[in-house]
Amino acid sequence: MQTIAQAVSDLEAGRTTARQLVENCLEKIEAPDGEGGRAFVRVYAEEARASADAMDALRKVARAPGKLAGVPISVKDLFDVAGERTAAASKVLASANAAASHSTVVARVLAAGLIPMGRTNMTEFAFSGIGINPHFGTPKSPWKRNEGHVPGGSSSGAAVSVADGMALAGLGTDTGGSCRVPAAFCGIVGYKPTARRVPLDGVLPLSPSLDSVGPLANTSRCCAAIDAVLAGEPLPDVPKLELRGLRLAVPGNMVLDEMEAPVAEAFSRALNRLGNLGVRITHLAFPQFDAIAAANAAGGFAAAEAHAWHREYLADQPEVYDRRVRVRIERGESMTAGDMVRLIRTRREIMSSMDRATAPYDAVVMPTCPILPPRIADLDDDAAFARMNTLALRNTSLGNFLDRCAISLPAHRPGEAPVGLMLMGETGGDGRLFALAAAVEGVLRE
Repeated sequence: MQTIAQAVSDLEAGRTTARQLVENCLEKIEAPDGEGGRAFVRVYAEEARASADAMDALRKVARAPGKLAGVPISVKDLFDVAGERTAAASKVLASANAAASHSTVVARVLAAGLIPMGRTNMTEFAFSGIGINPHFGTPKSPWKRNEGHVPGGSSSGAAVSVADGMALAGLGTDTGGSCRVPAAFCGIVGYKPTARRVPLDGVLPLSPSLDSVGPLANTSRCCAAIDAVLAGEPLPDVPKLELRGLRLAVPGNMVLDEMEAPVAEAFSRALNRLGNLGVRITHLAFPQFDAIAAANAAGGFAAAEAHAWHREYLADQPEVYDRRVRVRIERGESMTAGDMVRLIRTRREIMSSMDRATAPYDAVVMPTCPILPPRIADLDDDAAFARMNTLALRNTSLGNFLDRCAISLPAHRPGEAPVGLMLMGETGGDGRLFALAAAVEGVLRE
């Protein structure tokens, strides 16, 4: 596992070059027995090599655009890149016009000298937490790859690109868990920022009320570095946090229901280790979670806002959609303007109530997903797919509704099934959450 800090140190010391980093990634992408063909819908081999050579030349004369210059990154097929179609891993937009300019986040990635390796595969239109794509194939989770387990979605290709060393970070989006679920299922770190910190212009929307742009990477500090680029902020110096005396809240309702045994074991082990180090852990119920479930019963923001965007495409070519995505979008057709007004008001009330409830704590901690990544072959049945999708997104989607920052950290031991531990911070508390995540991550990796 290579971290961004290690890569930057090696670049600055002359132990490696951007071209070598890129070639290493391309070798893994092009490996005939690898997942590159399913993780990427487009590979920028020529462009990446040219960019790497440029970064190496600039670094040699002390003119590199920034510390991260030369670090390979993947880009989810949801972001505008000038001169390319933004297809969202769908056939529906096969004849759409090419983007006239870069999205703000892609422009920031390029300005920082990061090197895009290609556009990554995803759930069609980002509307699932499982990661299956019937059009471009489904990249497999690294866990028991010979059996074929789902990678999580919707940023499926982004997660696999990082887990397999095809990039050192992935640019993803998170509307209900689309960075954190695939991170959990692939054994890496995924981050959802406070949404307003990262601009959404040039990002194909799923639900503007819930959408956010976040990174996937090998460590929380890697995610902190990429998050800063995306937010247009200086690279952070994540402070070292003393664990003793920190206060974590463990919800006793909803988020621990239907946990598979390996998830429960890894989660309990993590809490015990943190408790032994002096972290004050409080178990309590959050009635706000049940209120969120009730508010979303008719489909919520995602279904209504997705249907508004897709309405004309659904009328013209419904058969081109992934049927499972189409069904979820069509749920929004029956929502009225009055329903949306009530939902907006209810969300505001729940957020205010949750702010008061979590004020005494440094973060809320829970399993990222209550389940392990299911086998792809076991999800041929639509009912089984729907159930697993609901469970995969259940815990992560709470943070989107509340507009909290949240991070998923690997909580399993080497060789075990991948399990994510999620820390949810306060709205706008991203810097504090990264410091907490780095401290907790150190314990989980021991």
